[in-house]
Amino acid sequence: MALISKDSIEKVLEATDIVDLIGSYIQVKKAGSQFKALCPFHNEKSPSFTITPSRQYYHCFGCGKGGNAISFVCDYENLPFLDAVRKLAGRANVFLDEEVSDPNADKNRKTRGRLLDIHREATAFFHELLMKDPGARHARDYMKSRGFGSAMAVSWSVGWMPDNPKVFLDWARAKEFTGRELVESGMVKLKEDNQPRSGLFVRFQDRLMFPIRNELGDVIAFTARQLRENKNSGKYINSPETAIYKKSKVFFALDRAKKPILTEKAALLCEGQLDAICCHEHGFTHAIATSGTACTSEHARILKRYTSNVLICFDADNAGLAAAEKAYQQLAPEGLAVRVVEMPAGDDPDSYLKAHGEAEFRNLLTNAKEFFDFKLGRAKAVGVLDSAAGRSKALTECADLLALMTDFAARENQLNIVASYLQTSTVALRDAIARAKAKPKRAVTETPADSLEAPSAVEPTPLHRIVAFLCHLALSSGAAQRFISEQFETLHEANRWVEGVPLLESILGAAPDTTSNAAVNLFISGLSEADRLALMAETSSLEGVTLDGMQAAEQALSLLSGTVLQRRDAAVKAELKQPGLSKERMLELLHETKEISSLLRGISQRSEFDDELPASTWKPKTPPWKNGRAK
Repeated sequence: MALISKDSIEKVLEATDIVDLIGSYIQVKKAGSQFKALCPFHNEKSPSFTITPSRQYYHCFGCGKGGNAISFVCDYENLPFLDAVRKLAGRANVFLDEEVSDPNADKNRKTRGRLLDIHREATAFFHELLMKDPGARHARDYMKSRGFGSAMAVSWSVGWMPDNPKVFLDWARAKEFTGRELVESGMVKLKEDNQPRSGLFVRFQDRLMFPIRNELGDVIAFTARQLRENKNSGKYINSPETAIYKKSKVFFALDRAKKPILTEKAALLCEGQLDAICCHEHGFTHAIATSGTACTSEHARILKRYTSNVLICFDADNAGLAAAEKAYQQLAPEGLAVRVVEMPAGDDPDSYLKAHGEAEFRNLLTNAKEFFDFKLGRAKAVGVLDSAAGRSKALTECADLLALMTDFAARENQLNIVASYLQTSTVALRDAIARAKAKPKRAVTETPADSLEAPSAVEPTPLHRIVAFLCHLALSSGAAQRFISEQFETLHEANRWVEGVPLLESILGAAPDTTSNAAVNLFISGLSEADRLALMAETSSLEGVTLDGMQAAEQALSLLSGTVLQRRDAAVKAELKQPGLSKERMLELLHETKEISSLLRGISQRSEFDDELPASTWKPKTPPWKNGRAK
């Protein structure tokens, strides 16, 4: 149930100038009646992010993000809708009329606020103890032994939790934090589960306390480093998950690294928080780390907002190598390019920087290897690729990993690297990738009982943007539907090179009545969940088409043909780079390249091909199966 009235939300939007708002986050420049900027939600060199003052609306033609002032704050600061409204209301001095709300929602909001208060106050308390308390001398000595001085402790708000739990509990009592709130914070737990009368046990004792912050800079958890060896306790302990801390959605130091990542055009992903801190202290401020968990799909989606490139800098041991591959498996499906920094055996970023300095470490980053070059180079070095059985096993593994890549051109480049290492052809490798894609998806891992998150849903069917637009036309214009269904050869050829053609063919085969919302909705409801998700996700940004559906269909099919030819061209050129080609095969490929070039020139003479739909095909209108029709 909404907590804020619609009138209040409208007042917030009326009182907020979207140009001033976005300009307070990123640099914007006037361009005629509009403003332009480099998109903050994806990495780009030329500005495609447009702000229209007359409509108080923004839209990125690169990644498709768009909306009003509230949606911008939601996306940029990763805030829930109501929190974004409240933030803008405070900025514009607008009083919010909050309606009678769901008691549970009120409770959750208040709990979140109190947890943030506890973590903020505790951070200051721990830091004060570390800097001044005589009992923390050994903690300060440990910091010095690791090469960290007081400036680093101040910069990162590092603190110390005393060995005597009474010190912390007395402080919390004086601050009027209740036992329940302390338990909910994760810093304290009950001595006996579900027995409030059993007393409180302080989770961290005699440890260095490193605050973990969200993207906004709020402290939401801690990493605690052991100071005296205790075999019954881990060297590092992280806060448990709470209402404000979900480790699968948090990067340590991302609050600091956001802008440097945009500047460096890459994120430096470290294995540990101290490694990330050390990188920052030496000027590598695009460094981040996960917090007590492996890299997840949620992590990948967060990174995608800031960059398309990730440098993995993990320890050079077997565990680090395995973690790098697991990270790749999460990052690649989001279209992120992955390179791996080769650390010398026994080194991590912290030890290497202190031993060799910043210039040598930057050389390591500059010479980071493409993921498959790194993986197969290591396999070759230890003799795995010396036998046919080893190469066969590696081919299967690499095909599975290549199948995760969503960037076609990037995958084509990697094909040559893999084929060269495995002494096979790119044709055989493509066949293996096709088989890998055809494998049933693994079942979603069961969510732990104490997790507050539901398991992830079925993955949407991959759907290319142009195919998505053709689906949109086939569901909204009868003339376009009939015309597209006649282009059998074009669609048959496209099926090999672009994603989603079978979904388009299913629409054309069923041919639902485009003049009837009921007929279209009935057809969509009969699709598989993956197809429904793809159709709705990829067309949710479509604002409609011109009344001439035929013209839009002709343009889209021309663009589709151009995309197919470009991808064919990339594949042929990639195969030409493969060593050991026979003279006959090379002549065949050169002839095909010439033929493709001629066909591409023919298409470019008919329309401007840039893999995007012409702006003239769009009109501000809701997708037709939701409301209204295109003729």
